[in-house]
Amino acid sequence: MIVDDSLTVRTALARMIAAEPDLEVVCKTSSAELALQQLRKTPADVVLLDLEMPGMGGLQALPKILEAHSSTQVLVVSTLAEDGAEATLAALSMGAADTMPKPRSGGFVPAYCEALLGKIRALGNGNCPAAGHAANVAAQKLRSLPRQAPEVLAIGASTGGIHSLCTLLENLPREFNLPILVTQHLPASFMPVFARQLELAAARKAWVAEDGMAINPGNIYVALGTGHLNVMRRSTGLACKITHQTMPSGCVPSVDPMFETLGKATEGRAIGIVLSGMGKDGATGAADLVDQGGTIFAQDEKTSAVWGMPRAVAERGLASAILPPADLAKRIMATLGAAAWK
Repeated sequence: MIVDDSLTVRTALARMIAAEPDLEVVCKTSSAELALQQLRKTPADVVLLDLEMPGMGGLQALPKILEAHSSTQVLVVSTLAEDGAEATLAALSMGAADTMPKPRSGGFVPAYCEALLGKIRALGNGNCPAAGHAANVAAQKLRSLPRQAPEVLAIGASTGGIHSLCTLLENLPREFNLPILVTQHLPASFMPVFARQLELAAARKAWVAEDGMAINPGNIYVALGTGHLNVMRRSTGLACKITHQTMPSGCVPSVDPMFETLGKATEGRAIGIVLSGMGKDGATGAADLVDQGGTIFAQDEKTSAVWGMPRAVAERGLASAILPPADLAKRIMATLGAAAWK
């Protein structure tokens, strides 16, 4: 379903999507109010939603869409996805799975079309999981919990991950005092707003990581959008290190170096979490962390907007738990208790 008050944009998006044999436009509407009415008659796997529209608007309609149709994925297609961090991150924290900037005049170039169609397919396929996903993971034995108390929690996420991340942080109790590292695939310009958003969700201080910044208990450190968040140990304790190497995943920032260096710096005294996201970023680093004695948890398929990154660690047998975000928070606290007694 395409929801945009611009007839030109609706028409251009519809033509692009309808040209694909595996995709179908079930409805085009000019307002959020009409979209909610139409969704009652015509369910959609993916809703392309503009944020700036007369009347209700996309932000106000978003939770209503998700509440009415829990299986529907919302892809925000808006000029704010490029220029408005506050509104875009608000949409992502409410449950929008991903964002794309609205194409400007003459902007329907092949690269844009390929990216948009790729996101639509990835989100739509979440409602039609390939046969064998659950069986493959069920066949994997979950790893045992750590035998040493963790000193850091590190979280990696991408598409759909911000909503999951906020849910996880909201469910961590105040007595949880480990430092939290976060690598989320986002543009660099969004990171300061993202850090403030995490502060509100977690009720603890969040920083955009800088090279050499000390990693202190009770704080959150967010990978900046132009480099990778690494961890190093100094005589005074753990600290952030920012690197800029090209990673196999092509992601900047990438989850892999965060997990890899964290395992070495803590000698495995760490928990890594892999939340919703496309691709396999984080799987290589998760293997390194586990080899060092660390622990990996993954988000489950049912609650993931795209079960790509979590699936990659789950199917490799790296995970000690595969759960919804709120339950991951409970498992983290249980793990701290278990580790402290072993």
